[in-house]
Amino acid sequence: MEVICIDNFLTGRIENIEHLFGNSCFKFIKHDVTNFTHVPGKVDYVLHFASPASPIDYLQLPIQTLKVGSLGTHKALGLAKEKNAVFLLASTSEVYGDPLIHPQQEEYWGNVNPVGPRGVYDEAKRFAEAITMAYHRFHRLENSNCKNIHTYGTRMRLDDGRGITCVYITGS
Repeated sequence: MEVICIDNFLTGRIENIEHLFGNSCFKFIKHDVTNFTHVPGKVDYVLHFASPASPIDYLQLPIQTLKVGSLGTHKALGLAKEKNAVFLLASTSEVYGDPLIHPQQEEYWGNVNPVGPRGVYDEAKRFAEAITMAYHRFHRLENSNCKNIHTYGTRMRLDDGRGITCVYITGS
């Protein structure tokens, strides 16, 4: 199986994937997912993990954060639809805003401030979840939503502002 990684390095670094360049199953395309995305050949899965996720980044890049959550998700869903691929959206508990209950369940709708400084990230992710479900309902696109919550990895910046909490996945 070949893995194709698409990134524009708005908040990432090429050093994070350099160790994969010698792997014949790995291919990299430098591209902004908010633009039309074409991938030749068969595609089985589209994993949409693009977004400035650190509070440091999305507060400095509010327009780009909204664009990747809206236009980027729409373009990635279009690719999945075109290729009849399964779509996986990386979302976040931030869709619930400043929650009034802990832990949040999928049935909880949240307590969101759409015009506050953090609203750009919250609303981008809320829109991404809404359009993903619209594609599922209207186009019967098979999808899942992974809420990756406060995850920290070895290649993240030390000043990222997040730490490990939990990950859970829900199906459509």
